[in-house]
Amino acid sequence: VQLQASGGGLVQPGGSLRLSCAASGTIFGIYTMGWYRRAPGKQRELVAAITSGGSTNYADSVKGRFTISRDNAKNTVYLQMNSLKPEDTAVYYCKALLVSGLFKNAYWGQGTQVTVSS
Repeated sequence: VQLQASGGGLVQPGGSLRLSCAASGTIFGIYTMGWYRRAPGKQRELVAAITSGGSTNYADSVKGRFTISRDNAKNTVYLQMNSLKPEDTAVYYCKALLVSGLFKNAYWGQGTQVTVSS
């Protein structure tokens, strides 16, 4: 199983980016998918998560600005980020809790850099 994240980059404050993360391999079902981030000098934190049924939760710092969604047919999770701020600068990682083979495990993507700067 692999998770491939994409969509990061450099954007000015107030701008937008859309991250994507596609899971591939032998997958029998995906439960929760989510995005985490790690800013320089800080611990990794949950940004947003979405269940297989579509329930979502967000970090307080991104509520109203970020939207998480998923396409179950494509095993893909998205993070639409609007009104970006310099403090959103971080490496963003996707995570999926899924069943491959007999077991349910958590898998991580490789990370994509988001830099918000003028």
